[in-house]
Amino acid sequence: MLGFFLTTLTTALGLLVVDLVVPGVSIATFPAALLAAVSLGFVNGSIKPVLSVLSLPINFLTLGLFSLVVNGVCFWLASLLVPGFAVHGLLAMILAPVILSFASTFLNNYFAEKGMGQSLPKTNSNTVIEAGER
Repeated sequence: MLGFFLTTLTTALGLLVVDLVVPGVSIATFPAALLAAVSLGFVNGSIKPVLSVLSLPINFLTLGLFSLVVNGVCFWLASLLVPGFAVHGLLAMILAPVILSFASTFLNNYFAEKGMGQSLPKTNSNTVIEAGER
C-alpha cells in the first residue's frame, strides 16, 4: 500500500514538473495532480496495452517510435478524465510523457535512496551472508 502511495505521489510531483516545463500542459492544483496520477495509472494499466497491441505493426515499421504516439494518446486520455488537468497540442501530447518519465524516475530514485517505501532495511552490498549464518 505504501508503494502505491509513493508511486502516486512521485507521479503527481512529476506531473507538476511537466506543468512547469512543457507548454500546453496545465494542472490547476496539487489534488488535481494526484487525481491525474491515479488516472494515468488507470489508463496505462487498462487502455495502453490494447493500444500497444493494435499498433504493433506500425510500431514495428517505425522501429518503436510510434510508442511515443501511444504514450501521448494515453496521456491525453488521462487528461480527459480529470478536471483541472489539460493537454493542448501535439507537441505537449508527445513531449509530456517523456518529461514525466524522467521526472518520475528521478523522484523514485531519490525516495529509494532515502529509504522511503522499502519494507526491508537497506544492506551493504559488501555484506556476505554465509549459508549457516542467520
